[in-house]
Amino acid sequence: MESGTDPGIDLATITDRMAVKKAVQCGNVEDAIEKVNDLNPEILDTNPQLFFHLQQQRFIELIRNGKVEEALEFAQEELAPRGEENQSFLEELERTVALLAFEDVSNCPVGGLLDISQRLKTASEVNAAILTSQSREKDPKLPNLLKMLLWAQNQLDERAAYPRIKDLSTAMLEDPAI
Repeated sequence: MESGTDPGIDLATITDRMAVKKAVQCGNVEDAIEKVNDLNPEILDTNPQLFFHLQQQRFIELIRNGKVEEALEFAQEELAPRGEENQSFLEELERTVALLAFEDVSNCPVGGLLDISQRLKTASEVNAAILTSQSREKDPKLPNLLKMLLWAQNQLDERAAYPRIKDLSTAMLEDPAI
């Protein structure tokens, strides 16, 4: 109660969300899609951009695993129709399909798509969509609380002497200079 967090949070939903996020981070996109649909089938139905990004990640994983023929077939059957439906996806699709044009994808101009950061970006997007569907805040509260703490300390510095938090990571207090 002191932290201001909701004690009614269902721990199972956190575990489910973490499982989806881990699946994307490990490159198991099909598994992640299945888990998202188990949680709430409307998430992917109502968020075509998220579904496109998951399919895009699935395509990237096929290329990463050297399954070029399968990736090409997947791009034709799944990704191309999405690009035709929505022009905003077309540029991303072209950039992603460009991975197929290079033998050494690690050194190509769009090789960044194969970085772990791409998986993390997709995983964060999925996590935010799940939180939104559960009517939860998609951004963590702690960074904002720390920013507010620093702001309050700066305001107090001008007005009073008080035990200031010197290091946020350890919460070490600094005695006020009198």
